[in-house]
Amino acid sequence: MTPNQFRRLALALPDAIEGAHGGHPDFRVGGKVFASLGYPDATLGMIKLTPDQQAMLVESTPKVFASIRNAWGQKGYTNVRLVEADTATLKHALALAWENTAPKKLKGRAHAPGLRSKKLENRIACAQDFARNKNEG
Repeated sequence: MTPNQFRRLALALPDAIEGAHGGHPDFRVGGKVFASLGYPDATLGMIKLTPDQQAMLVESTPKVFASIRNAWGQKGYTNVRLVEADTATLKHALALAWENTAPKKLKGRAHAPGLRSKKLENRIACAQDFARNKNEG
């Protein structure tokens, strides 16, 4: 995965726009950042997940995803090792980040045909089961 491929996938999501902060590009929906590139270096991207989504992706794909090591990471902010990411995995993770951030009026649009696969649906179901079991026990 290259930074430009990450950019194209992020901007393919409904109403996503590119902005910048801290000297690096970010991707927003409804004025809020759901992903960024190049921080702390050019080999990484960042996606905004829930803590449960982050735990599931880091556990299932540790070569690609890593929790950011500070309070932001505890909130679900997750680094993506670009060189390790494949298109399908990143597309799915960006769709999660977009949905976590998008205004209610846009939610559901990330489910357009082709944006989610059975693999992602299975991961989402696992994350939801994980969250339910964690809250029940």
